[in-house]
Amino acid sequence: MATQIYLNLPVKDLKRSVDFFTALGFSFNPDYTDENATCMIINDNAFVMLLVEGFFKTFTHKDVADAAGSTEAIMAYSVDSKEAVDETVRKALAAGGTPSQEVQDYGFMYSHSFQDPDGHLWEVMWMDPAGPPAGETPAGSTESPAN
Repeated sequence: MATQIYLNLPVKDLKRSVDFFTALGFSFNPDYTDENATCMIINDNAFVMLLVEGFFKTFTHKDVADAAGSTEAIMAYSVDSKEAVDETVRKALAAGGTPSQEVQDYGFMYSHSFQDPDGHLWEVMWMDPAGPPAGETPAGSTESPAN
């Protein structure tokens, strides 16, 4: 059995978040959805639990980071092409997201990012299935990590 991953994110307005991610093409598991939370399906083994902030706080004794002013994590996911990266970010901005970083194009790896309505950082990426050209690291450098 493959390990599943569940990322839990606090959101201020669950409906707004569901509408935003629906506009990006994601779907939700109705069995794990109520007024406090929803389960966004990434694939068969990866899910994002969007939890209303007050409900999220019941799972921790720590302060909850305000993603609008600080970074708690960067969520990244892959798509099938450079064009799909650009289209996803275009959809995110049209649905109410805001720009984050500029496009990063390393030839064999291409990414762009946005912030969702709560300020969480999302990176959309494509990588050439053949991998980087011989002698290059994924960061695009020709130097070895030991240098």
